[in-house]
Parts: sequence; structure tokens; C-alpha cells
Amino acid sequence: MKKSFNLLALNTKAALLIILAASFIAGTIILAKSLGQNWLGQGLHPLQISAGRFSFAWVYLLIIFIIKKPNISSVNLKLHFFRSALGWSGVTLMFAAAALIPLTDATAISFLNPVFAMLLAIPFLKENIGKYRWLAALLFLIGAFILLRPSPNSFQVAGLIALIAAGLMGAELIFMKLITRHEKPFQILFVNNTIGFIIAICAASFVWQVPALAQWLALALLGFLMLCAQVCYLNALAIADASYIAPFSYMTLVFVTLYDFAIFSQIPDQFSIIGSLVILSGAFLLVRREKINKQTRI
Repeated sequence: MKKSFNLLALNTKAALLIILAASFIAGTIILAKSLGQNWLGQGLHPLQISAGRFSFAWVYLLIIFIIKKPNISSVNLKLHFFRSALGWSGVTLMFAAAALIPLTDATAISFLNPVFAMLLAIPFLKENIGKYRWLAALLFLIGAFILLRPSPNSFQVAGLIALIAAGLMGAELIFMKLITRHEKPFQILFVNNTIGFIIAICAASFVWQVPALAQWLALALLGFLMLCAQVCYLNALAIADASYIAPFSYMTLVFVTLYDFAIFSQIPDQFSIIGSLVILSGAFLLVRREKINKQTRI
């Protein structure tokens, strides 16, 4: 009985961590949109925005590393490299899509990654995905397409870029889960961001331009928010199945809509409201079924 209640508590905690991460990621998308347009100065290239994200996150982690002096050991560099390469590629493409098409469209397409993660969790993590998780994933998918407002304009090159970003970030989630089985959260964060920092800086050197002061501040905040999101994700993956927590990433769509309204006074239309409600119903279904499953085992 105690074990079942503990498992329920862990799954609930994991879900809340992913929802919190979604709020941070939505903030990074808003910032990426601002940096990619001419709102804070001359628009920056997506490679430079991505470099800013990794650079500032790495600096924050380096400061913590110097102060705390944690032990770094048994690092699986192969897994870290693939995870970092996938994460850098996915984030860069997501930022590029956010600068080219409406925020809700870019987010809806790119955050199809939980579906990719669920599919990949079957062969690579050997996870058993029940019918209610599939139903919840379907609800998330329907909500995403409602927010996307399918039309010929959705299938531009920018839409394809966002879709590729979704696949890359879904694959990254699988590597994250594999790494959390053997390494501690801070070690994962530090190694990942160090590799990502090196990749991002090398790529951005070809398109570098001096950012304005407002852009420097936005890049610093971008790195901080993405780091916070990573912390939430890693802690959630350490205590719950990837297939269970992945769909909660769709909450990012809801937060993007809310931020769009709060910051840019963009009033959500009926599609935004309906899509958000469908996504919330999927999240409620997952949490409710998980609770019922644990109670039946008592």
C-alpha cells in the first residue's frame, strides 16, 4: 500500500515538474521570437540565439560547479554527445521556426515531440504504454492541431523545420532518460551544456553579430529559463516513465498562448481556447488514470 502511494506521489510530482518546465520553455520561445525579429535590435540568426542559450546556461552551471565542487564521474560521453547534438539541433530549429511563423503554429508543430518520445520509448526504453496513455497522447495531438489551425500555410518550409525539431527533441528525451539511469542531475546538466556550448559557439561563429544591450539581457534570461526547464525535466525523468511525462510537454502550448496575451495583448480566439481545453483534458486523464491504477493495486 505504502509503495503504491509513493509511486502515485512520484508520478504526480513528475507531472508538475514537466508542467513547470513547459512554462519555462514557453518563455524561451517568446524570447527567441523577440530576438529573431527586430523588436530588441537587429534580428539575430537562430544559430546565435541558440549559442546564447547554451553559453549563459553553461556560465550559470560553471559558477555552481566552482562553488559546490561536485564530483563528476562515470560520464558516458557517447550518450551525452548524441543527446547534446540532438538538443542543440532541435532548439536551434525551434527558434528558427518561431521567428518565421506565428508562435502558436511553431510551438504546436515543434512540440509534437512527446509523440515521437512515446514511440521511441517502446523499442529503446522497453516501456509499456497502456491504452489510456495512448488516448491522452491522442488528445494532446488533437489539441495541438486545433491550435495549429491546419491550412495550406501550415505546410511551408518553416512548418517542416518545426516538425524536424519535434523529432529531434523527442529523440533527445530518450537519451535523457537513458542517462538519468546512471548519472546524477547536475552532472548531466553540466556535461550536456558544456558539449552544447562548444557546438553552439562553433556554429554561431559563422553568423555572429554584436547584440544590442536589450538582446544581451534577453539571451541571459533565455539561458536561465532553459536551464530551469532542464532541471525540471531531468528530475521528472529520474522518477517517472518517459512515456508518462512526455505528453505533459504539450502544456507549453497553453503557456505560449497565455504569454502571447499577457505580453503582446494577443487575444486567444476560439481555436486557442478549444485547443488548450483539449490539451488540459489529456493531462487530467493521465493523472486521473494513474491515480485509479495505483488505488486498484492497493
